[in-house]
Amino acid sequence: MPRVLVPLAEGFEEIETATLVDVLRRADIEVVLAGLDGLAPCLGSRAMRFVPDAALDDVLNDPFDLIVLPGGLGGTLRMCDHEALKATLAHRVHHGLPVAAVCAAPMVLEAAGILPTARYTCHPGVASKLHTPGRLDDVVVDDGLVLTSQSAGTAMPFALALVARLCGPESAERVRVGLHYNGASGSPA
Repeated sequence: MPRVLVPLAEGFEEIETATLVDVLRRADIEVVLAGLDGLAPCLGSRAMRFVPDAALDDVLNDPFDLIVLPGGLGGTLRMCDHEALKATLAHRVHHGLPVAAVCAAPMVLEAAGILPTARYTCHPGVASKLHTPGRLDDVVVDDGLVLTSQSAGTAMPFALALVARLCGPESAERVRVGLHYNGASGSPA
């Protein structure tokens, strides 16, 4: 069973986080929601509280098939300041292991020095904050080791693309059909 780490930082985007965790778990992927501030409930950008499964510092070096960063500007900025998270993300990519980010969270990938210079996407509202060339307007972009998506509104196709990446397109299609989701099937650009 694939394992995915989803860091949770105060100011995270609730729709992105809930969609990612829900869709991945529907595909029988083990998801660990890990709080930057330990096990304390974490307040999202729309004042919803999520309770982490683990403290990030306790699981950051555990084996995961993927680390996925939800957006939300407040949470993104906090993740940008978390040196151990950035070091882990960079280590993963330099060793051929994938990472993913949605909305504002590609800023964390840039801060870690691993945002692809040829193919990525992000929320249009944070595009001017990124200095890495190569941003596309696609909903989901798969650059091999780095997968990115645009926003809360693209969380579903992004999550399905992650399922396809981890479990195959048949699993992504099974989850999509089960959700009665008629949008993109998770095929990234």
